[in-house]
Amino acid sequence: MKTEILSVKERLFRTAHLLFIIFLLIHLLPQAMSKMRGKTDQPVADAAVYAIVFISAIELILIAVSLTAKKRESLTLFCDITAFVYILFIAWTLSTAKFNILREQLFPPPGIVLRQIVLDVRPLLGHTGASLLLLAKGYSLALVTAIPLGLAFGSSARYGSAASMISKFIGAIPPVVYIPYGIALLPAFKTVSAMVIFLASFWPIFGGTMSGVMLTDKQIINSARVLGVRKISMLFNIVLNAALPQILLGAAQALSVSFILLTSAEMIAARNGLGFYVKNYSDLGNYTKTIVGVIVIGVVISLVFLAFNKLQKFLLRWK
Repeated sequence: MKTEILSVKERLFRTAHLLFIIFLLIHLLPQAMSKMRGKTDQPVADAAVYAIVFISAIELILIAVSLTAKKRESLTLFCDITAFVYILFIAWTLSTAKFNILREQLFPPPGIVLRQIVLDVRPLLGHTGASLLLLAKGYSLALVTAIPLGLAFGSSARYGSAASMISKFIGAIPPVVYIPYGIALLPAFKTVSAMVIFLASFWPIFGGTMSGVMLTDKQIINSARVLGVRKISMLFNIVLNAALPQILLGAAQALSVSFILLTSAEMIAARNGLGFYVKNYSDLGNYTKTIVGVIVIGVVISLVFLAFNKLQKFLLRWK
């Protein structure tokens, strides 16, 4: 990879650094609230230390990335993302702790929320693990069933079109409607959730696989036939690789829908998981922990999709 020569100005004089300084300066303004009534006995000013430490850690990472970046586009993207985070925290702090524009019970200042994340690290890790385990069960089952079936139906001239129409029809039905039947028929709610995630994931992966098989260049298949490649070997060694971009497209769509269904299912009748965490504390009126749960869900989804994109680039490196 070719390293670009970046000037000191390009590396260190960015809008994000100015926003960091602005974030620090607004903490010199007087507080609009002295305490979060009914939530904590720690003053908002003291809790602001958590926000300052968090943003300072991001700034240190930004400086490190700025000094070591090899590509201008990558550095610009990271700076833009960091600037967005700074703007969010500036607006959040001004509208809560400084000017009390938003109701303190519904929208606590960022320092209070970050402090709660630190206090709830262990239970949050437990709920995150429970959610990811449930997601992995339903999603992996969809992968191992939808891909072979998609290859089989997609390679059939007779049944491919009919299967495609059926998958579009059934896939359009929101899987959440199956939850009442799952609760009535299956022994445990975890099994119901896994079933709903499986149904949400199966049809996008199945449809993506069939679409990829149907779009495979016929010359490749004909060449393999001339060389005497057996049908099973052709499906899994040739057609599967050719259809991989469409399969991964369906898998990404399925993963997005699965997260939505996972949190929805956990909010209905689960005893653990991130969806349960948010629903439980919103019912109790503890909106600090509710916001914590929403933030953690966003972070977990972002990390999962980051890992998925890395895997996708690795699998499609031949392109």
